[in-house]
Amino acid sequence: MKGQEWYQATEVAEEYDEKRFSRGGRLIDRREKEAVLDAVGPVEDQRVLEIACGTGRFTVMLAERGADITGLDISGPMLQEGREKAKRAGVSDTLEFMRGDAARLPFPDNHFDTVFAMRFFHLADAPVKFLTEMARVSDDQVFFDTFNRFSARSLYNWLLPMGSRLYGDSEVRRIVDDAGLRLEDAEHDFVVPYGFYRKVPDWVAGPFRSGDTALGKTPVGRTLATVSYWNASV
Repeated sequence: MKGQEWYQATEVAEEYDEKRFSRGGRLIDRREKEAVLDAVGPVEDQRVLEIACGTGRFTVMLAERGADITGLDISGPMLQEGREKAKRAGVSDTLEFMRGDAARLPFPDNHFDTVFAMRFFHLADAPVKFLTEMARVSDDQVFFDTFNRFSARSLYNWLLPMGSRLYGDSEVRRIVDDAGLRLEDAEHDFVVPYGFYRKVPDWVAGPFRSGDTALGKTPVGRTLATVSYWNASV
């Protein structure tokens, strides 16, 4: 998997949220959390697994809403940041963080109601294998996001330290099918790529996001979207 050693560095974990979700990056954080909440719906007493939970942005959010949630990640330092976040939010006793490999999930079949992964599949060298494991341990729903091949992200992807795996629409649909899932819904967003928002202050990011959202509702915007959210059922 791309970036495996990089994500396990303590200094990366400590700076991860600040570098990605400050300044204009706060818009990204809000939109991603909205996408997760829209997809999973009411989660009280639902069994939820987050793959590649990182610093626990979504794990803690869903624990606060009553989910019986487990966050799994390969990085010990990232998980420690998540535990600190859970402690500050007062939900340390209502969630579990586990270190583990997403290719070999340590859970029985159909163990969770919902399994989801955000910011993961752009690092996956074998996406079908990972998605198949997610489908195996889910009794109902699998949700994930991808970065899109035919978008502005492709113009600078090769400049990134690890690069990203970019996906076309037909490729994702084939992967979903190969994993034994049924695609229920897909949303497409952010014509202007994430990297731009992270570099600019809020007062610049806000107007750009308004224009971005308006363009994204058009057929042209749908074609140029850099991010897609995929909701599938088992």
